Amino acid sequence: MTVSWEVARALAAMGYSAPTPIQETVIPLVRQAFDVVGQAQTGTGKTAAFGIPLVEAADPKSNSLQVLILTPTRELAVQVCAELTRLGQYRGIRAAAIYGGQAFGPQLDALHRGSQIVVATPGRLMDHLGRGNLRLDQARTVVLDEADQMLDIGFAPDIERILRQTPRSRQTLLFSATMPEPIKRLARRYMRDPQWVRAGGEARPVEQVEQVYYEVAERDKRFALRELLEDPQGVTQALIFRRTKAGVDDLVYDLKRRSYDVQGIHGDMTQPQRDAVMKLFRANRLRLLVATNLAARGLDISGISHVINYDMPSNVEEYVHRIGRTARMGKPGTAIILVSEWDVDTFDTILAHVGKELKLQRLAKLYA
Repeated sequence: MTVSWEVARALAAMGYSAPTPIQETVIPLVRQAFDVVGQAQTGTGKTAAFGIPLVEAADPKSNSLQVLILTPTRELAVQVCAELTRLGQYRGIRAAAIYGGQAFGPQLDALHRGSQIVVATPGRLMDHLGRGNLRLDQARTVVLDEADQMLDIGFAPDIERILRQTPRSRQTLLFSATMPEPIKRLARRYMRDPQWVRAGGEARPVEQVEQVYYEVAERDKRFALRELLEDPQGVTQALIFRRTKAGVDDLVYDLKRRSYDVQGIHGDMTQPQRDAVMKLFRANRLRLLVATNLAARGLDISGISHVINYDMPSNVEEYVHRIGRTARMGKPGTAIILVSEWDVDTFDTILAHVGKELKLQRLAKLYA
């Protein structure tokens, strides 16, 4: 696949060697100005799939907003903005991240300097639009990234208001791990004859993930987790899921008391606190990160060896989203579920969906 020399130079610096399947499919469609609905898990290279052609088409001589990308979370907005900044560095393309939890000042400065690409969470973008800080009337392309999660959070009204402020002639790209009916209705209403692309099917685990589960009593989960973490051949860097913010704080406190290298992340933390934790985790200077589903949504960190479902996912889709944090870009990874007596019904549903790929293992010390 041919790309401009500026983007080729950026891709080489980023360590890309060959396009992924979704990139091979989506890039030509975006270049031909098609609307695209892409069903893909994170870790398949979808950011570059839409980022490469949009960076190539953006005009570095114009300071107006040309590409708008909406994401469900602050972390994903920062992550996508960073990748597009790197892709566009040799073309002079500037990207700005707009999200809640940060003062308006730095975001206003970035907008006033002129950014061809804006990556935003819907709520904070609506705040800026209401204050007259930016206009969308020259946006040529709108990308809805992790669209199912944005609708789950309740952003549908904001997304529709935002789309109505962009030109009717815009190109719209929608990416989602699952395709529930609300996503299909959104596509039918706001997209023009979109091309539907599927990479990996609906809510299927990443093939490179080894999936195992341990049957433990609810009261023994902490002991089970510690046994897994003490295996010298085991966990190098892990993302541990808890259902609630209080659960995150409680587990982090317990692990820190036992001298584990651990931090937590959830929505009640300030943005500087979350940024500091994520900086450590991305740099592989933090072994364990305990998180809620929303806080971890869309994280793209290649070094995660294990995803540990300390609390049971509420459904199959949530399970697939969680374990997609490991085995990134073809690397191996392991997903673990701790199954207690409280989890049987939900686990049976997940087991029926995943099948024989999800294997039972035993804890040698806890239940010797």
